[in-house]
Amino acid sequence: MQPDPSTLPLLEELLMARGPGGQEHEVRDICRRELEPHCAESWVDPAGNVIGLIKGTRPSGKANQPIRIMAHLDEIAMLVKRIEPDGTLRVVALGGANPINFGVCPVDILGDRDFIPGVLSFGSMHSTGETHQGADVLSGNVNWGDVHVITRCSGEQLQAHGVRPGTRVVLSQHWRRPFRVGDAIAAHFLDDRAPMVATLQAAKLLAERREELKNDVYFVFTTQEEESNAGALYAASHLPGDATVAVEVGPVISEYATRLSVDPIINTGDQNGCYNRDIVDQLYQAGKRRGLTPQFALLVDFASDASAIMSSGVSAQGGCIAIPTENTHGYELILEGSIEACAVTLLEFLLDRGHD
Repeated sequence: MQPDPSTLPLLEELLMARGPGGQEHEVRDICRRELEPHCAESWVDPAGNVIGLIKGTRPSGKANQPIRIMAHLDEIAMLVKRIEPDGTLRVVALGGANPINFGVCPVDILGDRDFIPGVLSFGSMHSTGETHQGADVLSGNVNWGDVHVITRCSGEQLQAHGVRPGTRVVLSQHWRRPFRVGDAIAAHFLDDRAPMVATLQAAKLLAERREELKNDVYFVFTTQEEESNAGALYAASHLPGDATVAVEVGPVISEYATRLSVDPIINTGDQNGCYNRDIVDQLYQAGKRRGLTPQFALLVDFASDASAIMSSGVSAQGGCIAIPTENTHGYELILEGSIEACAVTLLEFLLDRGHD
């Protein structure tokens, strides 16, 4: 699959935007700017989701069966749990983050009034078993109790910046730029910025062929997927349609027999249950028609907006298409062309729905 020259600039812009769950406005603004030109309507709902509607040619009513395509805005991050007297921050995970996902690194502390720099620290490596934190680090058993953020600010200074329990702490922009590795692109937060780009590309391609589209399509970019799927659940309960497809990254792991490739992963089920068989098959056939070899995978230790919606009973049908990704929730890596492959598979899937 040939890469689109517009892919990397947009991906880099989204990667540089900070988007912890519940505070995704930097990512949201870019997403809405890119989505709006292709939609009959676009808006931000009360949950903070960005939504765009491309209308099908079939009149509204029972015969028009809208579908929701969801990619998420947020990234794994940290929350301030408490502030120590010396200005050190104690943090916990926001979403599915472990300390090893970030390592010791620069961070941005997103205060209520502005942001300040900090350093995520596990403490000194030159320690013995006498230091509990050092023992955990040396054994590779680092947990959030071993982690702190150095701010070099007093408690009063932090208060002036609006730093408090619940403040988001994210990987600094200093470490967010993508890194090319041969025919691959590596970066933190390709989950879910790469699927976002694929979804935006699918919306653009679909808008160019809207006269062939039968059913309405809602493109939904959701909030708080990594923590609770709150945005997706809100959107699904307020938008029409009984089907939802999540666009995700998919782990490249031998236990799932997935491979690093441009060929998208078609998720057949995850920890929330099995996806709808018809949608699974339709996604697979859509990829085949575009000359791809989609990969079926049962991703047991995984979840998506679509499976969360299905398991809650809000949506009757669900599916998930994923970009094959190394090091998920870490320093992630995808092949060049895999974003475009996901986009054209989505396009083919959407154009085929509703045709006899």
